[in-house]
Amino acid sequence: MDQEKTVGLFQEFPPVSTQQWEEKIHEDLKGADYEKKLIWKTIEGLKIRPYYRAEDLEKLAHMHALPGEAPFVRGGKTRNNDWEIRQDIDAEDPEKANAIALKALAKGAEAVGLNASATDSANDLAKLIENIDLVKTPVHFNHGKNFPQLAEWLVNMYNQEARGSFNFDPLGYFVLYNKFYESREANMEQATQLLKLGLERLPKFKTITVNGQHFHNAGASLVQELAFALAQGNEYLAALTEKGFSADDIANRMTFTLAVGSNYFLEIAKLRAARLLWAKIVEQYKPAKPESMKMTIHAVTSSWNKSIYDPYVNMLRTTTEAMAAAIGGADSMTVQPFDSTYKKSDDFSDRIARNQQIVLKYEAYFNKVSDPAAGSYYVENLTHSIAEAALNLFVEVEEQGGFITSVEKRFIHEQIQQTCQQRDMDIAMRKQVFVGVNQYPNLNEEMLDKLQPIAKLTDLAGLRPYRGMQAFEALRLAVENHKKKGFEVPKVFLLTYGNLTMRKARAGFSTNFFGVAGYQIIDNPGFQNIEEGVQAAIDQSADIVVLCSSDEEYADMAPAATFIKEKSPKTQVVVAGYPKELLEQLDQAGVDHYIHMRTNLLQALTHFNELMGIA
Repeated sequence: MDQEKTVGLFQEFPPVSTQQWEEKIHEDLKGADYEKKLIWKTIEGLKIRPYYRAEDLEKLAHMHALPGEAPFVRGGKTRNNDWEIRQDIDAEDPEKANAIALKALAKGAEAVGLNASATDSANDLAKLIENIDLVKTPVHFNHGKNFPQLAEWLVNMYNQEARGSFNFDPLGYFVLYNKFYESREANMEQATQLLKLGLERLPKFKTITVNGQHFHNAGASLVQELAFALAQGNEYLAALTEKGFSADDIANRMTFTLAVGSNYFLEIAKLRAARLLWAKIVEQYKPAKPESMKMTIHAVTSSWNKSIYDPYVNMLRTTTEAMAAAIGGADSMTVQPFDSTYKKSDDFSDRIARNQQIVLKYEAYFNKVSDPAAGSYYVENLTHSIAEAALNLFVEVEEQGGFITSVEKRFIHEQIQQTCQQRDMDIAMRKQVFVGVNQYPNLNEEMLDKLQPIAKLTDLAGLRPYRGMQAFEALRLAVENHKKKGFEVPKVFLLTYGNLTMRKARAGFSTNFFGVAGYQIIDNPGFQNIEEGVQAAIDQSADIVVLCSSDEEYADMAPAATFIKEKSPKTQVVVAGYPKELLEQLDQAGVDHYIHMRTNLLQALTHFNELMGIA
């Protein structure tokens, strides 16, 4: 199509101004509140508009930068979007960990994270990395008892060629335990030793890690995770420049480990905003080279949003998260195995986790295009909004006296706790849905006997990692344990009557409601009369009978509650819905509870468990 025809085609569609869009939207809303209906208020406090246009990019200062250019919002690479496919191995025994690592590398991993907690000598280190070429394969050491000593052993084996990192993060330890594992001075002296050794003999090694995922996995919002991780990184910069190191020396030896949750577009924007803000922070220390302002990001899929029940859904969550990390420009990535919530990973779950990245890279070609989100009106504006909000919170931390002082004052903990309370309420009210746990449960699933002991952080006096679904899982596990002790699982009988559409809808709602606790659901196609339904419920020895019909027909069903209470006084009678005009009549008839969209599901099921004698 030549240019003349193209111009003619587009003349058929005259431009529509923002004012015209807004006028049409207000017309269609018919008086409804624009803010309430169309503005998405995120848990971070961001206000996301229903649409963005090209004109919304004009005010964004970062739009001029190309990939590989400061402030690196578009990544540090100029020609591609490649990242390291990394597998982290928890095995403590050096020989066992080495065997798993070699197998992982043979199956597509490009880097490994190794547990160095049992590496007590140079000989142990040799066993841990045997047959792994650290010149070609980056190795990242976690849980080291003495990282400077580990570094000494490593340089004696590889000198300047080794690639990888040390997960040396005394400030991360401080956040979790509310104390330094030695002392602030001793830990910063170790940082000095590592930095000096790295500069002299391990130039391709990152010697300091900022574990921002601690904040995420304790329930922080993504703005809080970003702001507090940046404050933590800034604390290292400030402390080490005071010891005589340049900003170039320090920043080039740092890695930020950030969690990636399932909020797809916001997580893409978060990684872009992280690079933007870190470049601005490092710039204040006047580095000699612009490249020193690059942020190295290791992305790890979230633990906070993973479930014990319906665990295969975790694969879908990690796929979304891995895609977000890849598009957001992570430098390396670890996908957590889908079953890591309740057991040690096995060959199958490790393979799936690894292959998710391999598919993204080698089948979907996510590594071929630099910053694929660039130019998106939505993502670019999200990047700006997240950066602005995170910067404001970062400034608050600095005004408190810096990162360490903010931890000591519990400012950081209290900020995250407020978010956790809101998150927990959203989950309890099913405003935030977790498929298989607080909505759409697998009714026949049992997980109690599949749980294995998993090593967890203990003696925490500070930030506490948890999963958002733990409270609901505890309810259902208690029901399973009740059954294991020889008791029957509570029976929920759905007494469906009247309007076909409404009774089916409310039966479905009730199935989901009580299925979340693992109760036995007895559904029915519908009864011709109330007496027939009541007798069927009594014959089934139902512990809970749920009346499912339309609001108008609940007046006709009121006698059902009376009949049930007469024949089985301990049976709990529940109405699916909240017919305001009939509440007094239904209460007098014997109805015990009402369940509806505004019911606090967690609170209600906890109460039902107590009524059923389930602890």
